[in-house]
Amino acid sequence: MQGAERLSGRAIGVLLVTTNGAVEPAPDEAGLARRPIGLLHPGAMGAVIGAQLVHTGRTVLWAGAGRSETTRRRAEAAGLQARSGTADLAHCSVIFSVCPPAAALEVAAAVAGSGFDGLYVEANAISPQHAQEIAALLGGRGATVVDGGIVGPPPREPDTTRIYLSGPDDAVGRIDRMFATTTLRPVALTGPVGRASALKLAFATYNKLSHVLAAQAHALADSHGLSDELGELAEAMLPGTPLARPGGLVGAGRSAWRWEGEMNEIAAACTDAAIPPEVLRAAGTFLARWRVCKDDESLTVDRLLAALRDA
Repeated sequence: MQGAERLSGRAIGVLLVTTNGAVEPAPDEAGLARRPIGLLHPGAMGAVIGAQLVHTGRTVLWAGAGRSETTRRRAEAAGLQARSGTADLAHCSVIFSVCPPAAALEVAAAVAGSGFDGLYVEANAISPQHAQEIAALLGGRGATVVDGGIVGPPPREPDTTRIYLSGPDDAVGRIDRMFATTTLRPVALTGPVGRASALKLAFATYNKLSHVLAAQAHALADSHGLSDELGELAEAMLPGTPLARPGGLVGAGRSAWRWEGEMNEIAAACTDAAIPPEVLRAAGTFLARWRVCKDDESLTVDRLLAALRDA
């Protein structure tokens, strides 16, 4: 048996070299690979991640109880197999939690109550403290937790989206290898649960607040009949930014119901780090005005800005 090798810069794990020279996974990983993976839940991001795992040959299960018809159609299109509730995923080798930040603790508690003792990937935009609380909760029931921070859009294309991973080295290595041939790029961080979440939230602080500030600026300009002038000025002085590309704010409006919770998590992380959280709380209040825009495919910039005034 030989140690970890490298393929395109990524660990491919512990391998077994047979007498005829063939290279196969070590028996423990081969056994785990035959067990299904659980996904909670197949939203816009989760469904695409689930589809990537299906494309690698894995069976991916999800819990359909209480989920919408839209979610069911999305899961079916991704090739996921429906089960009734969380307890029906307890035999999975890995469970991925990809849900709105406000639901992360509830989802983890349900998995802990199911008797699951495998590898739990907490891949939500939550504070490091909350990630550590989830690790303690599930660890007390025999499961192992990997902290995952997803950065980027649903990974339909290569080189667009990363998942940062932290936690126990062996567990992080398993998840890294799981995505080695997918469009979701895993990046392993050294250190405990909480580090991946901290990096995710640090990036989101700048990325998402820039959209909030751009919307605030365009709403102010629009109230004075200066939308075109602001657009021209931003294009000249700040090309490529959300201020110069207001059409990109529509996606932020559709996702604001989720971003609102993320701002609250970042505020909590800032409080824990003795950093002023007020700007994040204000951003959460701002985003709450866009709840009516949730998943609205007909949304326009004009309607988005009007929602700020009408709330």
